[in-house]
Amino acid sequence: MDSMSDYGDFTYQYKDVARVIEKLHLLFAEAGVQKGDHIALCGRNLSRWGAAFFATLTYGAVAIPILHEFHPAQVHDIVNHSEAKLLFVGDKVWPSLEADAMPALQGVISLNDYSLLVSRSEKLTFARENLNRLFGEKYPMNFRKHHINYHQDQPDELAIINYTSGTTSNSKGVMIPYRALWSNREFAVEVLGDKIQAGDRVLSILPMAHMYGMAFEFLFEFSYGVHIHFLTKLASPTVLMKALKEIRPRILIVVPLIIEKVVRKAILPKIQDPKIALLMRTPIIGDRIKKKIREGLSEALGGNFYEVIIGGSALNKEIEEVLVDIKFPFTVGYGATECAPILSYSDYQTFVPGSCGRTAPRMELEINSPDPENIPGEILARGTNVMLGYFKNEEATQQTLVDGWYHTGDLGIKDAQGNIFIKGRSKNMLLGANGQNVYPEEIEDKLVSLPLVQECVVIQKNEKFYALVYADPEKVGELGLSKNDLQAVMEENRKELNKNIPSYCQIMGISLRDEEFEKTPKKSIKRFLYMNAEV
Repeated sequence: MDSMSDYGDFTYQYKDVARVIEKLHLLFAEAGVQKGDHIALCGRNLSRWGAAFFATLTYGAVAIPILHEFHPAQVHDIVNHSEAKLLFVGDKVWPSLEADAMPALQGVISLNDYSLLVSRSEKLTFARENLNRLFGEKYPMNFRKHHINYHQDQPDELAIINYTSGTTSNSKGVMIPYRALWSNREFAVEVLGDKIQAGDRVLSILPMAHMYGMAFEFLFEFSYGVHIHFLTKLASPTVLMKALKEIRPRILIVVPLIIEKVVRKAILPKIQDPKIALLMRTPIIGDRIKKKIREGLSEALGGNFYEVIIGGSALNKEIEEVLVDIKFPFTVGYGATECAPILSYSDYQTFVPGSCGRTAPRMELEINSPDPENIPGEILARGTNVMLGYFKNEEATQQTLVDGWYHTGDLGIKDAQGNIFIKGRSKNMLLGANGQNVYPEEIEDKLVSLPLVQECVVIQKNEKFYALVYADPEKVGELGLSKNDLQAVMEENRKELNKNIPSYCQIMGISLRDEEFEKTPKKSIKRFLYMNAEV
């Protein structure tokens, strides 16, 4: 049975993965790797990445997945900080790294073919050069499933150190125990187990080195007999749409940016046409038009999925309203790396628009507020999914884990039915001149729906609020707008925005940016980089 494929290139069957795991176990043993040692992986999603990850855990070592989008200096720092003994690295990443900057590594192994790129150990060199012979000597009569003997983990045993992508600060090493991996996998079985079955196909778009992609596009599917297709190339709209059409995934897991781009390009221009907008408000005819739009969007995304699960950051309200209006099968979940990652979710059939579902199984979510239904407070989480702490950072651990509760740093409310509504990050919350709490995400959500705004960040200067905007370059080019023209459009946007937000958070000015905002791998803007920007 097929298990993992590099889209358009290469496929592992489940039996192939078992053989690779066994060979890597031999390599580890011969090289002197001990249970509990740390092994890092850095590269684009690949079948060999997945096999190396499973080899690490089943050996009893600790996996250190590193996002390949990180700057080379950050990769060096994580490898060193994590005390990794070996590094598996992708061919796109390796040329930018320096082996001398990672002096504690015993070896660097290519994710292209498991060849040795660097060896500082004679044992490791010997083991790699003689790996096929060693395997043949150990299993002269073929390798069978009764030969498999994997590490028996314990619930609170450390499985992964996952370094956060850092929207509000620098990365921290989140220590994830096996119980959290098990609980997230069990959650996926509970909510999707009867919607997907062995042999079905999924498309892995999110990086496996991020817990969202790791848990719900990789660990669950592999353990459930699902065929995972890794989109190894950059997920441009053309490549992504072609892959979706060919693979026809059974479930689709995305960050908001992907679904927002599709809706803005394919749906909004149609429904904003005055004639279509009028017809959509007409009984019967309106329903038919919405059905046609829904079916067109579904077909563009593969046409075979049970639902689209959106997570990683907030979904734009205008886009959400469109999806609700056409009765598109989508839902929005909520999670954090520190919970590996799930915190809340609801099936699309029970999903309440504007929310991110209800508390996940084996978890408790509380709002630290005198009136949790009406006054936003920090979301606190407790349960099986919660991390052990931050690696070699006791101060951050004590600030974040208090009396068994994980302090998410997110602000929200919870309605009487238990639905969670996110209001923003506590670190992002700004204070108005008269002491009012201002959530910049809510202002940005309105601003990004106005003409020509592709991305934006709201900042505060001397008790006044300003917006930084990156305009849609494609539309600006189509309209042939000069810088002055564009600034005039933004001034109209500012006036329109201020009509729809309270007086205490009015935007005083909009500053245009020439480049996109720097983002994390899950496509959230690194806000902390822009708090002191010129306006």
